Amino acid sequence: MKAIPLKDIKQELNHLSSDELQEICLRLSRFKKENKELLSYLLFQSADEDAYIESIKKSMDEGFDAINKNSYFYIRKSIRKILTQTKKYIRYSPKKETEVELLLYFCEKMKDFKPSIKNSLQLENIYKRQILLIKKIVASLHEDLQYDYNLAIETL
Repeated sequence: MKAIPLKDIKQELNHLSSDELQEICLRLSRFKKENKELLSYLLFQSADEDAYIESIKKSMDEGFDAINKNSYFYIRKSIRKILTQTKKYIRYSPKKETEVELLLYFCEKMKDFKPSIKNSLQLENIYKRQILLIKKIVASLHEDLQYDYNLAIETL
């Protein structure tokens, strides 16, 4: 089955009633976990972005606490899993500030992680890539926010 362009989908959605739209949304949420999570964010969490950020930070804390510290292989695997999950949650929010906040928090957790990430080149590279990504995003924000976030980046 070929996917139809977004423009055509948008036009078709304009012709549907609210009941039909509701039915489509519920059907979408049944098929993929990500669809359901996005719908949950849009309906319940998008109004309070700070609470959303805090819930993701709590999830990240739990992930970092659960890391198997026996070898760097398990540490890398777990950190990549946490980062993938965090990036998925970042995609749900249209705000760049949310992305910066969460990536900064991720980098802080990596920096404070014991055993040190400096003993693993792959972990250091993950850390450096996230710092570069944060700097790139911060450059596109308002000047006041840039200053605040650049101070936070300097501490990292």
